[in-house]
Amino acid sequence: MSSDFSFIANAHPSYIEGLYKEYVSDPNAIDQSWATFFKGFDYAAGNGNGHSNGASAVANTVNTEGVSSIPKKEIAVMMLIDGYRHRGHLLSTTNPIKPRRDRNARLAPSDYGLEESDMAKTFTAGEVLGLKNATLTQILSRLTDIYGKNIGFEYSHIEDSDKRQWLRERIEKHNASNGYGFTIEKKKRILEKLNEAVGFEEFLGKKFIGKKRFSLEGGESTIAAMDAIINTGADDRVEEVVIGMAHRGRLNVLANVMRKTYDNIFNEFDENVPELSYGSGDVKYHLGYSSQVNTPTGKSVYLKLLPNPSHLEAVDPLVVGYARAKADILYEGDYDRILPIMIHGDAAVAGQGIVYEVVQMSHLPGYYAGGTIHFVINNQIGFTTNFDEARTSTYCSSIGNVVQAPTFHVNGDDPEAVVFAAELAVEYRQAFNNDVFIDMVCFRKHGHNESDNPEFTQPIMWKLIKNHANTRELYIETLSKRSDVTRDMAEQLMKEYDDFLQARLSEVKQNHLPYKYQEPEQAWRNLKKGATDEDFLQSPETGVAKETIDKILTHLMTIPEGFTPLKDIARYLGGKQKLLDDKKLDWGYGELLAYGSILLDNKSVRLSGEDVKRGTFSHRHACFFDANTNAEYNRIGSISEKQAKFHIYNSLLSEYAVMGFEYGYGLASPDALIIWEAQFGDFHNGAQTIIDQFLAAGESKWQRQNGLVLLLPHGYEGQGPEHSSARMERFLQLCAENNMTVANVSTPANFFHLMRRQLARPFRKPLVVMSPKSLLRYSECVSDIKDFETGNRFQEVIDDPSVLDAKKAKKVLFCSGKVYYDLLLKQKADNRSDVALVRVEQLYPFPVKQVEAIQKKYAKASCHWVQEEPQNNGAWFHIATFHGDLGLKFIGRKPSASPASGFVKVHNKEQEKIVNEAFS
Repeated sequence: MSSDFSFIANAHPSYIEGLYKEYVSDPNAIDQSWATFFKGFDYAAGNGNGHSNGASAVANTVNTEGVSSIPKKEIAVMMLIDGYRHRGHLLSTTNPIKPRRDRNARLAPSDYGLEESDMAKTFTAGEVLGLKNATLTQILSRLTDIYGKNIGFEYSHIEDSDKRQWLRERIEKHNASNGYGFTIEKKKRILEKLNEAVGFEEFLGKKFIGKKRFSLEGGESTIAAMDAIINTGADDRVEEVVIGMAHRGRLNVLANVMRKTYDNIFNEFDENVPELSYGSGDVKYHLGYSSQVNTPTGKSVYLKLLPNPSHLEAVDPLVVGYARAKADILYEGDYDRILPIMIHGDAAVAGQGIVYEVVQMSHLPGYYAGGTIHFVINNQIGFTTNFDEARTSTYCSSIGNVVQAPTFHVNGDDPEAVVFAAELAVEYRQAFNNDVFIDMVCFRKHGHNESDNPEFTQPIMWKLIKNHANTRELYIETLSKRSDVTRDMAEQLMKEYDDFLQARLSEVKQNHLPYKYQEPEQAWRNLKKGATDEDFLQSPETGVAKETIDKILTHLMTIPEGFTPLKDIARYLGGKQKLLDDKKLDWGYGELLAYGSILLDNKSVRLSGEDVKRGTFSHRHACFFDANTNAEYNRIGSISEKQAKFHIYNSLLSEYAVMGFEYGYGLASPDALIIWEAQFGDFHNGAQTIIDQFLAAGESKWQRQNGLVLLLPHGYEGQGPEHSSARMERFLQLCAENNMTVANVSTPANFFHLMRRQLARPFRKPLVVMSPKSLLRYSECVSDIKDFETGNRFQEVIDDPSVLDAKKAKKVLFCSGKVYYDLLLKQKADNRSDVALVRVEQLYPFPVKQVEAIQKKYAKASCHWVQEEPQNNGAWFHIATFHGDLGLKFIGRKPSASPASGFVKVHNKEQEKIVNEAFS
């Protein structure tokens, strides 16, 4: 007999012997299936329960000619079983419209040295599948039923053996041939969901011909899957489900999962919607919704579908951020009580980098939300792009392997398989708080939208689709064959649903589901909607009591007992003490004082970004690290036993996902200060989608307020084009209708009040701060402690205190941010009391009345706008366009394609020219 073992992957005799020796030493040290196999082999080899001769027996029987070939074949069968567990998904019949291409699974018996003559032989290895004394034919039949039917289970990449074993036990218990053991009631429930999904799309197609709806046709099993996920979660401990998805199938989800009333959706098709109190609104398939539904077992679940623009996966980080916030605020960090779901398209999940960022951050302490269920509606095409042009990976869902998430590839035409995968996904997520992917392979009945002709680019594919029955029809046929449900009963259910939809269209009003507002939702409802110009004329008082300031500063200057600071930290504290002795605070302490005072107001603060604990420029030091143990000390996390929580996290190297996460976190509650800080200001451009689609326009489109703060280091110090400008001009271009605040603050006290104002106003607006770099340590950039005390507020405009006689002023130089200190240095050096330096600290909403008051005060002076940014950047274009009647004249750099020079000498020369021109 041949002794060639090439058919066994990694199964060289020495490998098998090594496995066996591990088993002899500790049966729990190897995979349980191999342990079961060796245990059975011990009995078969006559070793009983003992292992004394087992290892040599394996080695001898495998290596010795003339001895019975059974052990060798046993190993081959065991490796075949193992192969199915690893690669059976490559054989699975998951494509509903055509056979899958050969993926070279190498799972034929001949690949393992097994021959036709072995098919009728019995093998001990079958016991690992629960088959005692099974023939190879029976073993293959069971393997095919488990791994080679309409679900492809991809889980062998998971390193944790407990998770693998948990999945394997449940996977190998199922029986696809008998409908997964579902009860008649569950099968009727699945049919009911398919009736809703199919009926809804067909009804819209007949009544609103040619109107875009981005239908779910071809992927209707999504609704059965979502129903199963929600019900299974609720039967465990889930109280709230947060969903993010793009436009494909969104209306169907709104109607049949979220239970948005049909008459509301039909009115939106007719654009017969009530006039908005403010904002512009959005198309119907971008809207969000909240509801409270009861499951078949009587559990009540909150459902949240977050609004999303056409930027497909942009909502992903919001979903996780929102879920994390709710877990922090409502559920005491118990992630089993809130379940995030992301519904992806196949092209988007493979092609959009944001998905990788979100998956990569999913287990990090600052961004963990207990695992997300990713449901992919895999219609095998992206707009008009075939899947083999849309990705390199075998599967669109391969990104899940980054976090060792199991993936269940499932045929969308088999709703029972889809529901089984959905329920298994929820059970796994609840057991291990890990991400899970469901890749439902289906098709798209129409083009990208209902007026698009897909045959232009995929004529063969759409020939197959045209002749393909919908999932409901196929399922009725399956149920009828099994005598689970009669066809007449199924048709009657469908007729009743169609009549129901017709009644809704005929303006028979449908009752909204009852809804009890959660505490954070009620807090949002109590805020003012649609802030007006009058709300921005003057900021509210935000100073705090001297006793509170003293308490926070004393705490900041105290090192915990037993903590060993670095020498540099000791010097840092010494420098702060000198300032405190002079009754002054620099930027770093003004900032920490703001956060500490908010925490003592019992409102939490969350700050994240790539270097936020220390601060990119080593100014913040919100956390100290022990020089000997590296133990972390959160400096304002323990000012008082009764304070709120200070959440601070150094983020992964991501802007898009992290900013989106923080925006989502901010959607959950208005009573926390949420901050994202860029390493350098212009690095926010990696998250421009979040800024454009959510930050700037979210309130106008979806009536969703958000108080997210962006701290963007900005200022021209000769550090080159990528480390100078936070692109102020881009934010100002996005400003309208009082949608957000853009500020360029010049003093620690004003920054303190700006931060506190975020939570003091009766509404929430995003805040974009052009925060400083060099000013963090500039000796002139300090504030008196009294400026932080009760009675003070944020100053939108700061007049020049050095100009004592306004009538003698020849020039008024309006400016903002760091350039003020360049001008101040010149003013002092030349003793120019005839030039007033006026700081505009808030650039939007622009404080027109305050600026006009300044101009009136200096009535005889010429007024100029001075900026260090090029003329086509910075605030100038916004001011000239919208406030040209103020008559300001421009002083600054000439227009430039790049934000700044890359050469220090050039920068210094340009800066000197600006200052000299300002005082000329």
